[in-house]
Amino acid sequence: MSTAPATSTASDLQVRHAPLGSVDPLVLYRVLRLRVDVFVVEQECPYPELDGRDAEPGAELLWVQAADGAVAATARLLRDADGCARIGRVATAREFRGAGHAARLMGLGIELAGDVETVLDAQAHLAGWYARFGFAIDGEPFTEDGIPHVPMRRRPA
Repeated sequence: MSTAPATSTASDLQVRHAPLGSVDPLVLYRVLRLRVDVFVVEQECPYPELDGRDAEPGAELLWVQAADGAVAATARLLRDADGCARIGRVATAREFRGAGHAARLMGLGIELAGDVETVLDAQAHLAGWYARFGFAIDGEPFTEDGIPHVPMRRRPA
């Protein structure tokens, strides 16, 4: 498992990333539980959160982990068939919100994506937040699982 330098403001939080098969089972459970808690339960949106993409070649899970093992935030990085990187499943546990953990994961995801275009499907109300990382709306708005989204793209520097 790879570990990025700890860049959190709290000394007991570390930013980590690894492919699915290299993630400790208990950590994996906590990452997936966070995603379900945010996207399915909190947003009241029953959908198949486990979509199979986490297990694809080149996919990496990214997370912020506290010393006690709690997962504060998570994201994932995928490689699409068209050569683009795709960042998604960006979520922060309610008790850790407002501390910049998702922003750190976005920075890591962009770094790991390398010198390729990176895309994401943002919930429409978060488009401005993603714009902070160089993403721009790139297509027509759409509704997914009852939630308005916009496709966004970040061109390599």
